[in-house]
Amino acid sequence: MLGLFGIFGRSQDVQRIDDALRACGLHPNRLPDAVKLAMLKELKEANNGRSPSAQACASASELLVYCSLGAKEFGQANGPSRTQAAESRLIAALEAGYGPDARLVLLTLHAHVVHPSVVEQFNLTSE
Repeated sequence: MLGLFGIFGRSQDVQRIDDALRACGLHPNRLPDAVKLAMLKELKEANNGRSPSAQACASASELLVYCSLGAKEFGQANGPSRTQAAESRLIAALEAGYGPDARLVLLTLHAHVVHPSVVEQFNLTSE
C-alpha cells in the first residue's frame, strides 16, 4: 500500500487521499498513515473492493478534516458553506449511528485525531 520501504513511493490510492486532505486544508503529514489506510479500507468497502474515485476521497476527506481541525480552522480553509455541509453530515451520521460517515467519525475518535471542540460541540463518545 505504501510502497515497499518507500522505494516505489506511495500507492495511487493513498496519494489520492493525500491530495483530498490537502484540498480540504489539512496537510497529509498531520494525519497518521494508519488513519489514512483505515479510511482507504472504508472507501474500498463502500466501492465493492475497488479503488475509490477522487470524488469519494474528497467527500470522505471533507468530513475527516472537519473532525480533525474543528469548525473554526476548517471554516477558514473551506468557507462557511462547506463548513455547514460538513456539520450537517456529522449530525446525520450521529443520528443514524451507522454508515460510512459514522465510521469516519468513529475513526477520528479512536485514532485520537478529533479536535476537542468537535468532541465538545457534538458530545462525541465511543463505547
